[in-house]
Amino acid sequence: MSKFKFPSAYTILFVLIALVAVLTWLIPAGQYHMALNDTLGKEVPVAGTYAHVAAHPQGFIAVVMAPISGLYDPETGQAGAIDVALFILIIGGFLGIVTKTGAIDAGIERVTLRLRGREEWMIPILMALFAAGGTIYGMAEESLPFYTLLVPVMLAARFDPVVAASTVLLGAGIGTLGSTINPFATVIAANAAGIPFTAGIGLRAVLLVVGWIICVVWVMRYARQVRQDPSRSIVADKQEENRAHFLGSKTQESLVFTPLRKIILVIFALAFAVMIYGVAVQGWWMAEISAVFLVAAILVGLIARMSEEELTSTFINGARELLGVALIIGIARGIVVIMDKGMITHTILHSAEQTVSGLSSMAFINVMYWLEVILSFLVPSSSGLAVLTMPIMAPLADFAGVPRDLVVTAYQSASGIVNLVTPTSAVVMGGLAIARVPYVRYLKWVAPLLVILTLVIMATLSVGALL
Repeated sequence: MSKFKFPSAYTILFVLIALVAVLTWLIPAGQYHMALNDTLGKEVPVAGTYAHVAAHPQGFIAVVMAPISGLYDPETGQAGAIDVALFILIIGGFLGIVTKTGAIDAGIERVTLRLRGREEWMIPILMALFAAGGTIYGMAEESLPFYTLLVPVMLAARFDPVVAASTVLLGAGIGTLGSTINPFATVIAANAAGIPFTAGIGLRAVLLVVGWIICVVWVMRYARQVRQDPSRSIVADKQEENRAHFLGSKTQESLVFTPLRKIILVIFALAFAVMIYGVAVQGWWMAEISAVFLVAAILVGLIARMSEEELTSTFINGARELLGVALIIGIARGIVVIMDKGMITHTILHSAEQTVSGLSSMAFINVMYWLEVILSFLVPSSSGLAVLTMPIMAPLADFAGVPRDLVVTAYQSASGIVNLVTPTSAVVMGGLAIARVPYVRYLKWVAPLLVILTLVIMATLSVGALL
């Protein structure tokens, strides 16, 4: 008897698109009155203005068009996730060229030699750096290139791809969960709630530090188990396949860490440094940072003295390696497209508004948290969720005697924890796809951690409501 094989990420996402389309036939269509928020520069829902509208059920054509509209909506002419998908392909080409030079392999060998016996200390250091990116500017799609970089490093250190993926995903994720000055979550939500974004920053900092410690302990414990007994890896059956894919057919001969390879690694690091600076300081987004890696790819190719044909073919081959990830991003975005076109997003939000009315302060903030958790599955964009929910939820907090900054904390912690696992997130599905970690196995592995983090969040919110 053949064993059941869980569907791929593509199938899971297509099924979710179909299920959401079915819901557009069952859930009444509705919409809030939208008003322009001058601070945000966007239209936001106005509380108490929800009204039913004509149904917009989504049929078969809408379902098959959803992944395309997720990348680029032909009806409105608006770009969806096409910029992120293109960024992924360019990153793939850049990494392909750098890998071809042998610089990464030589650098990995040097790192593993120097850290021999204490490789696990890479985990807290790297998770701290990713958490800093998350709490400062909501590091998300920008983290995707690091999966390709870290998996070979962790495999060479006798860990597995799960350690690499969780170092990035949980590191940046816990930073976003405990955002302090993240403009794409905290600042937007605070402005929508009508409060300074610095209000409640102390409580969010506590969540950030405590959450980071918990995640580091979780990942380091698993990493030590895998190094001591590789059969305890949740991807043990793919061990040889993964080593062949990420490390290649390496010989026992050590790669020479030549000056040329050192220069290439410096350019490699500078490309990421420029990306982080551009996003955090200059307000860049996918187009600008894609250009950074395109220039870096050409520069590395020229320094490595590749011919024009070798440079372009290597770039294309590298992009081909991440083509599946780019497609996943479009399919994931298609779920939100179906919801919006089916006019059920505001209906779900209206149900949440009715649920939290009239509760005590402690009950209110915890119910608020769980409502935001549910909505986060449907709206994985932190900024989109903030603009959608805060103008409605924040005023309700006044009637429950809850400070509005605590509502912001509930929103971002809910969004943060959901975006560690939600299949509608391009970061989760794309990152796991790059690391070749099956989604269901990751979900089972991380589930106990999510329970622990949820209890910590609820306890923190409850204390905040009583203060």
